Formats: sequence, C-alpha cells, structure tokens
Amino acid sequence: MKDDKNMTAPVSNEPDAGRKKPEEIYQKDQIEDMGSSTVRSKGHTIHCLTVVGQIEGHQLLPADNKTTKYEHVMPQLAAIEESDDIDGLLILLNTQGGDVEAGLAIAELIAGMSKPTVSLVLGGGHSIGVPLAVAAKMSMIAPSAAMTIHPVRLTGVVIGVPQTYNYFGKIQERIVRFVTENSNITREKFTELMLKTGELAADVGTVIYGQEAVESGLIDRVGGLSDALSYLHDEISRTRNEL
Repeated sequence: MKDDKNMTAPVSNEPDAGRKKPEEIYQKDQIEDMGSSTVRSKGHTIHCLTVVGQIEGHQLLPADNKTTKYEHVMPQLAAIEESDDIDGLLILLNTQGGDVEAGLAIAELIAGMSKPTVSLVLGGGHSIGVPLAVAAKMSMIAPSAAMTIHPVRLTGVVIGVPQTYNYFGKIQERIVRFVTENSNITREKFTELMLKTGELAADVGTVIYGQEAVESGLIDRVGGLSDALSYLHDEISRTRNEL
C-alpha cells in the first residue's frame, strides 16, 4: 500500500495560486452590483459608469425593469471626484429616460466634476438621457444611436389646475437651460426639436440619430469606445502637464 504522503496533491509555490486577488473580486462586485468598473491603462486610471434602462428616482420601479438607481450613482460620482486614484470618468449611456429630477441631479453632479469626463451614447439616450449625455466635458454618440427630445410628460393622475402646469413648465425650463448651457445647441433649435409635431405617434418631439445629433450642436462628436478612451487619455495627460 502506498504511503499517504505520496498521494497528497502537489502544493503550488505561489501563495495565492487559484485564488482571485482582492482587486479582481472588487472589480467583479463593482460590475455586478453597480454596473461600473475601474481600469488602469497607459499610466491612467479610468472609472467606467454605465447608465442603462430607466433612471429610477424616489419611487421603486418593478423588479423586472432594468434600472439605474440615483442613490447608487450619486455617491459613486462624489467618490470618483474626491479619489486621488481615479484620473477620469467614462459614462456609457443606453437609457430610455425616467425620473426627471433624479436624472437632472446626476447630470448636475457630472457637470460639476473637475476631472476629465466623456459620455458615449450607445443604443439610445432618450428623454432625461439627453441632459445626462451633454453633462460630460466631451459628449460622443455612436452612428446608430438615437436620442428622443420631447417635452416633460405627465404620467399618472395629475390634478388639472394652473399650478400643476406651471410646475411642469418650470421643470421643462430647467432641462432646456441645462442642455443649452452644456452643449452647442441653441435654445431655439432645442425647443423646435422638442415641440415638433408629426414625427412621434400621438406625441410631440423628435428622434435624432448619430450624425444628426452632432450637426444640431447637441452632441460634440460621432465616435465609439476607442475614441472616447483616447479623448480621456489625452485630457488626463494634458491636465497633468498643466499642474
């Protein structure tokens, strides 16, 4: 009979062999729980944040809805801005819109960041996704991506009094002001697209695609992932040289 010692499985000289490193586990948890990740490349550390599905605000959406929760995104943005280890932010957008106030809150945080930021619209950046797209210092859109521009919609039971319409009018004005201040589109052009009739069934507004969004002044460039990352690396290097 063989000695038990000879039957023992060989032990690797590597102390962590077969085990994931703590940063790999953290990276996996980031992607699964928050839809985000942090990657270091070319001497720069870039955080990637995804905004997908519906922007969830103060009310919980059904469990089968794909959502981006503002209470998750807002502290992430604050941590990214404050972190000495993160150099820039890439925002990947594929959203159908959602809660106006939550979307504007996230957009304001992005616009107020001092670090290089770039947004990339993939698939769609509809409704409140428009302010989110233009909030970054550089906005890009894939050629096939679409953006829907329309007035603030009333959903649910709303009391039909003048104060209600005045309130929604003020919300809409906040969106128009934010978009025009953070992009090259004029107020007149944006309002024209927002109030256009005959394009959307049973609604007013406009759907624009890749190059159209750039030509209107809403988005800065048509591009893809490599273009967005190249911009970030260039901006990070430039800001470091200025210090």
